[in-house]
Amino acid sequence: MIQSLSYIGFTSPSASEWLQFGPTILGVEVAERDPDGTVRLRLDDAVHRITIHPGDANDLAYLGWAVSGPPALEAAVVALEKEGLEVHRGDAQLAGRRAVADIAWFVDPFGFRHELSWGLAVRPSSFRPGRALAGFVTGAGGLGHAVLIVPDLERAERFYTEVLGFRLSDRIEAGVSLRFFHCNGRHHTLAFGSVPGMVGMHHLMLEVASLDDVGTALDLCNQHKVPLAMGLGRHTNDLMTSFYVRTPSGFEIEYGWGGRLVDNEQSWVVASYGATSIWGHKPPGEHLMPGIMRPFDPRGQRRQQL
Repeated sequence: MIQSLSYIGFTSPSASEWLQFGPTILGVEVAERDPDGTVRLRLDDAVHRITIHPGDANDLAYLGWAVSGPPALEAAVVALEKEGLEVHRGDAQLAGRRAVADIAWFVDPFGFRHELSWGLAVRPSSFRPGRALAGFVTGAGGLGHAVLIVPDLERAERFYTEVLGFRLSDRIEAGVSLRFFHCNGRHHTLAFGSVPGMVGMHHLMLEVASLDDVGTALDLCNQHKVPLAMGLGRHTNDLMTSFYVRTPSGFEIEYGWGGRLVDNEQSWVVASYGATSIWGHKPPGEHLMPGIMRPFDPRGQRRQQL
């Protein structure tokens, strides 16, 4: 059903701080701005990939998933409705705001809003990074990966694999239970950790094309005194060399290089790891609470139209 994480949106009272944080620290490009103060960020030739909407609270507003085209979108709508989910067809105005050809959306059992779309608008050879940068790894792998906080790990795994078609990559059992899922060659596009009674966003991973880009970003965080959630390290399962920086909107960006690929779906072996990292990824100084969370409401969450 899903090809990649195409785009992502947040609400935040600190949206304007991304105008400096995005290009200076991350090296992304600030796209055309909206009159309401919405900040849109580019990682490649797509019109935009990350959107921060002004809001009263830090929250994950929506996850944008790419499907292959009109038949795939129609098939997805039918499949979701068969599961009893209310699917909303987006109008031309919503499609225009997301810079896609067509769109539909629904809210999952945990209150996360998911948008399915095809035809993400691109401007060839137009991306200009905010600072010197080898570039971001996107393409068929999409924007990167998102790690969500859910109250029930088993229920989340069932829903995302059986309904949305994600495939399990592996697990980590290291004091906390983590599950990792792929939908393309990227080791994982989605992962979950569980906090009883809570839902939220832990981090968004952006992969760069050079290890030097990771080191440069880490130096810039230190120079500008941007708080880190975890220092430099290398993960056991996807082999990403990365660090985690706290964004102005409360969640983390994992900034990394060298992620492992699911190079052959047929021969891939699901493994279980006893540690999150081979080395590093230690919290520097005062430990930061992970991500942005809110209490889980089993009656569902009203998702503001943005």
